[in-house]
Order: sequence, then C-alpha cells, then structure tokens
Amino acid sequence: MDRAELRDLALFDGLDDARLDALLSAATEHRARRGEILFTEGRPADNWWVLLEGTIALVRQVGTERSVLGYMTTPGQWAGGFAAWDESGVYFASGRVENPGRLLKLDAGDLRRLAEEWFPFGVHFIEGFVNTVRRIESTARQREALVALGTLSAGLAHELNNPASAATRAADGLEDSTTNLLDALSRLASAGISAEAFRALNDLRLRISDGESGLGALALSDREDELSDWMLDHGVEESWRIAPSLAAAGADLAWCEELANSVPPTSLTPALEWVSAAVATGGLLTEVKEATGRISALVSAVRSYSQMDRASLQTTDLVEGLESTLVMMGHKLGSGIEVTRHYAPGLPPIEAMAGELNQVWTNLVDNAIDAMEGSGTLAVSARSDAVGWVAVEISDTGGGMPPEVQAHAFEPFYTTKDVGKGTGLGLDISRRIIVERHSGEITIDSGSTGTTVRVRLPIRHVGRT
Repeated sequence: MDRAELRDLALFDGLDDARLDALLSAATEHRARRGEILFTEGRPADNWWVLLEGTIALVRQVGTERSVLGYMTTPGQWAGGFAAWDESGVYFASGRVENPGRLLKLDAGDLRRLAEEWFPFGVHFIEGFVNTVRRIESTARQREALVALGTLSAGLAHELNNPASAATRAADGLEDSTTNLLDALSRLASAGISAEAFRALNDLRLRISDGESGLGALALSDREDELSDWMLDHGVEESWRIAPSLAAAGADLAWCEELANSVPPTSLTPALEWVSAAVATGGLLTEVKEATGRISALVSAVRSYSQMDRASLQTTDLVEGLESTLVMMGHKLGSGIEVTRHYAPGLPPIEAMAGELNQVWTNLVDNAIDAMEGSGTLAVSARSDAVGWVAVEISDTGGGMPPEVQAHAFEPFYTTKDVGKGTGLGLDISRRIIVERHSGEITIDSGSTGTTVRVRLPIRHVGRT
C-alpha cells in the first residue's frame, strides 16, 4: 500500500501528498482471508476500514438467520469508524470476507485526529449533527414515554375509581345495615322469641342468604309489591324498607308464610327486619369483597405489566403480559370495541425482557385502538410457530394502512397521527425491542379491512442485553 494506490481512490480526492503520507503513517494494511470476520454487528465501531481489493459481505442477524445486506466490492468503499464522532457508535452489520483482499485499517481515534487537523469545520459539523440527532431522538423518546405513562396513569385511576367507589358505598351501607341488624335482634329478644323459634328463623334466613331471585327487573318489582302487600296484611310496618332486600334474595310468599308459622305473631315484624338486615349485610359484604378483589387484580396487573419486582431477563408467560396490557389499556377500549382472544393451549414460556415486551404490546394495542376510532374488533392471539418460536398477532378492523404508510411504518419519527397525538416512535421502538433486543421479527399485514401486526420471538433468548 503506497501513496499512488491511495491517489487512485476517489475517496481521497483533494488530499495532498503530505496528508496521504500522514494517513499511511497512521494506518495499517490488513490482508483479509476468505471467511474472516473483520468486524461484528453491534460492537463498537472503533476502526475505519477502506477496501483496497477483494469482496466483503455485510451480514446482519435477522431472527435465527444471517442475511446479507450488501457487498463491498469497489476499492474506496469504507465501513465503520463511527466511534470517531460518537462514543456509542457501533457497526450496523458484520463484515465477512468473501474474496481475499486487502483493506486499509485506521483506528477511530487516529481518524478523528487527522480529520480535526485537515477539516476542523467538517469535524465540528459532523459531531454537532450526530449529537443533535441523538438529542432530538432522546427527547422524543422521553416525551413518548411520558405521554404513555400519563395515559396509562389516567386509565388506571379510572379503573381503580369504580371499585374503590363501590367499596366506599358498600362500607357506608354496612353501617346502616349492621345497626338495623342489632336493633332487630334486640326487638326479637324483647319479644321473648324462643331458642327453637330463632333456630327455625335462622334456617329460613340461610335458605335465601346465598341465593338470588333470578328475576328480571320488572318481575322483581312485582315480587317486591307482592311481599309488601303480604306484610301490610300481616301488620308489618315499614314493609317498603324490608321487602326489596328479601325479594332480591329470592324470598316469595310461600317463604313468608313459612316464617309467619315459625315465630310468634308478636315476633313477626322484628323477625322479618332481622332477616332483611342480615341478607342486606351479606350482600354488602359481597360487594366489598368483589370491589377490593377488583382493586387487587388491577394492582396485580400493574405489577405484571411493569415487571417492577422481577429481573430484566426472565422466563415469562406471553399470555400474562398480553392480558395485563389489555387491563392497562382498558380505559381506551370503550364500549364500541370488542376484544377477542385466541391463545393456543400449552403455549410455552419464553426467555425475554418482559417489561420491554409489554411496552411493545402497549404500542401495538394503542395503534390498533386509534385505527378503529371507537368501533370495531381488537383480536389478540398467541401460538407456537416454527420449532423454538412463538408468534403473537394483534389485529384491528380499522381502515388499514396505505402502501406508502406501511413502507415507512418502522421509521423513527414517522407518524400519521395528528400533532400532539404521536411522535412516530411507537413502531420504531417496538422494532428495536423485538429485532435488536430479542432477535425476533415484526411485520405488518394491512388492507382495507384492517391491520395485523405479527411478532415472532424465539423461545430461548439469543439477543443482546
């Protein structure tokens, strides 16, 4: 390798003899052997390679396959050296020697030094450009994360508010029902009810305490009127207060007659009041249990969604992650969107960064909901794919993506949403997580009847962490 050889390369047009000599002094000539890996995808690009002769294949890992993105065949083509401008610069593909040859190899630090000596403005321009792009992307990603967090927080608050309010109302009702229960019990004691009669009364209570009338709203209203009329005929005061809870629990006229025959006439009113209060108390306790259970389930979904108590790389259940995401996005579904689930039985767990996958599911579900504009069907499925792989599909019945949109869907900052509704990073982030972090695949199939995003993941993790 000499000055004359470099002079023949268009890459070095404009360099005088002194600069070519300086370049030759700092660089080395690397003789490449067939099959040799010169540089590796994802590793720091700390060397600059310039082809002098031979053929270099640029190879990238896609899923379980290594795909050739292109070839370096023309002398003067170069690769790497990005660390000269960016400390985080990495090789975008691996360089594999196809035909033996020679390359000029220059350390990124020397490339930086020579460039600063020869083109100080150019170096500052490139460095500023790289840093600006990185800063804009970082800011946009942070904004995307904050917007998503705010949306999820609002949705979670909405989801928690309903069971919390129900529990509060039930607790307030319990105060009244327990007071009525104790008052009725006191009046029963004052009426001198016998132990045998109280046991019969309690048996009648148990027959309806765990039951429901099973009647529709109109039939239940008629049942309340029947019980109220029966009570008025038997001298029971405030029948309007007692009849609703007994009717809702499944009491009928035959049950009332049996109760009347089981207790002394003087005990009928407090007996009915006691059973009514006991049934109401049981119903309110059930409401509290259901409401607090719903809150507990939401908290569990949040923990599963955020993976805040688990390691980054873990064995994870795909269905659990999808379901927790649907819970977190429930506030956006509304009443017009139907969710269908198709989970293959016996789906194996996979090794993955579960929190990152949940971010992908969130982006895909959010896009699907937006595409349907409040009405349609969201289909979520998970199944085994090829040997050692699983596939997740998220489909919507929206208007679909035009071909020109689909072609750019995974590009950063590309969005068709209105200003303020998206940064264009959702699918880019999803692609990075699936392809770069998990060595998986993500594709889009879209038409006039909707869009399906398909994600394929290896069961055993082979990505870079």
